[in-house]
Amino acid sequence: MKRYKLIAGLLLGLTTGVQAQNPAPAKPQTKPIVLTGATIHIGNGEVVQNGTIAFDKGIITQVGVAGTVTAPAGAETIDVKGKHIFPGIISLNTTVGLQEIASVRATLDYREVGEINPHVRALVAYNTDSEVIPTLRGNGVLVSQAVPQGGAISGSSSVFYSDGWNWEDAVLKKDDGIWISWPPFLAGTFDNETFTYTIKRNDKRQETIDLFKQTFAEARAYAEIANPSPVNLRLAAMKPLFDGTTNLYIRADYAKDIIESIRFAKEAGVKKIVIAGGNESYKVTTFLKENDVPVIVNTTHRLPDGVDENVYMPYELPGLLHKAGVKVAVTYADEWWRTRNLGFLAGTASGFGNVTPEEALQFVTRNAADIIGAGQQVGTLEKGKQASLLVSDGDILDMRGNVVQMVFIRGGKVNLDDKQKRLYNKYKEKYKTK
Repeated sequence: MKRYKLIAGLLLGLTTGVQAQNPAPAKPQTKPIVLTGATIHIGNGEVVQNGTIAFDKGIITQVGVAGTVTAPAGAETIDVKGKHIFPGIISLNTTVGLQEIASVRATLDYREVGEINPHVRALVAYNTDSEVIPTLRGNGVLVSQAVPQGGAISGSSSVFYSDGWNWEDAVLKKDDGIWISWPPFLAGTFDNETFTYTIKRNDKRQETIDLFKQTFAEARAYAEIANPSPVNLRLAAMKPLFDGTTNLYIRADYAKDIIESIRFAKEAGVKKIVIAGGNESYKVTTFLKENDVPVIVNTTHRLPDGVDENVYMPYELPGLLHKAGVKVAVTYADEWWRTRNLGFLAGTASGFGNVTPEEALQFVTRNAADIIGAGQQVGTLEKGKQASLLVSDGDILDMRGNVVQMVFIRGGKVNLDDKQKRLYNKYKEKYKTK
């Protein structure tokens, strides 16, 4: 009898453990789905009141005012009257899927040793079982760019859906670009004894720039060899930079560093350049526009860098770039656990940056998709694009309205359960008033 009780206890423990896991990925769409009656935010600045959107086999087939869209035979029609439909939010420059718990080293897989690592791929390190990912899609983040960190050349990023069994299943775009960290003109040091932070000229800057010059010169020469033997993995990984297949993402904040790094990349033969960070990019908007270089702005929910800067400068930065004609996206960068609030960065940009809510929406949808080269698949709700969208009670750029009711990724309806919801329901029962 004791033996059977032990087995029963083990089975109960296994059942409880299964219930605590992330929900299974969405099943592929098996029949046409029509969402009708909602306000549809296309993502390109257009808004359709009392709209209807239809999609089949994961692809959007029709979008328009209710009455102009014909439901296909056998379609499931869902009334979402009074709600809002948005394209999925896209999070760039993040370590989502590459790290889980900052204090547990075994869950961190975003950094490689050494300075020159262009061959390191975030693609194969992406963890679809992360407890963080379900919390993202619950706030509308349906696509994330996983980016390696560290070193002068960190490695190659890839773009993933917020749903999938494994990285092969979840990937949207493989190896979309290589990331480098441009050495800043100024460097800061913190004195633990006096608790003071000192900024001075970076004495090791030129050493790193020389290393870049040597590496890119070697990579460009290697790229011109038809069948190199033996194969150099580091240099081979950089070959797509010179034919425009992938982006070169440059981490740079100071205006001087932005200009210098872009000039370096162009002289090195790089075709597509993106600035990541860009805290002082508002000072060089003309240069950025002339060189057709977009900017991925780091989190704007922060204090300004300079003591003489306008206190609202971080909030205004995306709008300033947009008004100057620079393509801009906003991100939480490596703060993977805060990425779920990405929509609110765009909302703040709308409130302080002299841009409309529909323009701000593009900072986390259309512009982000265009920057990573996925604008033909995601970013807007247009016929022929993938049905990766969400239904919310209100404005997803406002925390008061961002109440996501339904999420579809590639047409499959996603379970919105996550660890935070489970904990909320658990302790709500404990502390509710009797």
